[in-house]
Amino acid sequence: MVALRKRGNAPTRRPEVWTPDLLEKVAWRVKAADEPFRGVHTSTGLKQGLFPLRSTGADVRPVYRAAEDYLAGLTPQQLAEGRFAVDDVSWRHWNNGARYFLRHGICLEELDEDRRARAMAVIRASLSTQGYDQIVDLMHLNLTVGELSGDTDGLNEWLYWFSLYGEPENGGPWGWQLDGHHVNVNCVFVGDQMVLTPSFLGAEPVAAGAGTYAGTVAFRREEALGQELFTDLDPRRREQAVIADTMPPELFVGAFRDNGELDHQGLPLSRMSPAQRENALNLLGLYVNRAGDHHARVRMDEVLAHEGDTHFAWIGDPDGTFYYRLHSPVILVEFEHMPGVIFDNDHPSRRHIHTVVRTPNAGDYGVDLLRQHHERHHRGGPMKLTP
Repeated sequence: MVALRKRGNAPTRRPEVWTPDLLEKVAWRVKAADEPFRGVHTSTGLKQGLFPLRSTGADVRPVYRAAEDYLAGLTPQQLAEGRFAVDDVSWRHWNNGARYFLRHGICLEELDEDRRARAMAVIRASLSTQGYDQIVDLMHLNLTVGELSGDTDGLNEWLYWFSLYGEPENGGPWGWQLDGHHVNVNCVFVGDQMVLTPSFLGAEPVAAGAGTYAGTVAFRREEALGQELFTDLDPRRREQAVIADTMPPELFVGAFRDNGELDHQGLPLSRMSPAQRENALNLLGLYVNRAGDHHARVRMDEVLAHEGDTHFAWIGDPDGTFYYRLHSPVILVEFEHMPGVIFDNDHPSRRHIHTVVRTPNAGDYGVDLLRQHHERHHRGGPMKLTP
């Protein structure tokens, strides 16, 4: 049995006193979010023209109706708190911590059952069954953390903030954000196109052995297929895939790293065998298929168009703990086993997992699509996501 880490006095709710240390932690996050948005890119700079504004043929009427239904159920005060302009900088304030830093929107815990169900209906209508169930499982595991630590007030399944951006009722660009501990999902619609990044999902523990949601597990397929992909490589290809001897302290492009610079590293898929390439694409599919079926197919076609520029990078021990990355001009996936935060282990374990999915080259938050939309319909400039 692994011991729990002593949490000390680290409130998950807003503190009564803002100490200099807390103010400093908030200040650097605000500074990072206030940087002019460029998007994740390589050292050669941004690639242009990767995300054309077009029709996908997806039927987005159900999700638009769900958004309108959610808005119609809110009080004027809730609308003021939970609705933002489509280019509001708060998009970039999401963060994984079980803390109150920069939270915005409406906390699901504070909604009545009907309004909460309407919010969840927006999320459900945007995603596949697999994607929606994964998010709900992670929210359930957050309650497991609270039960293990005796802090269900600060760690529970509804301590997540939901924000709606733009004007779905007018058919304009819009989106939503779900933000809280281990669940940070950003979803943008421009016409019938959808962008589902950045999406950060994690869990500690990744399996509930007891409690309200005993039996819930997360990331087993992402873990197992990543492990299989590396172990199936021959020694020469493994050597190309491995990019470091030591696990990174955290994901390279997590929260507040919207402009992160990260070069393609590791083994190109073009140098894999056909079976290995198929495994790599199946692994990417676990992340892409969080979207609804039609949007997932559109996204996978986008990914496949850059298969030759996609790299698989690896750090760690396939029989122990590890990090992997799949990276192309249009998608960036990271997976990592992490040290304990709730559990008292200072080295990575399979009990704590972080993942993130990005759309490099200004694709996150639908920025490049929104830029094109504004130029075509409003003669405006790009979506800045800064004050």
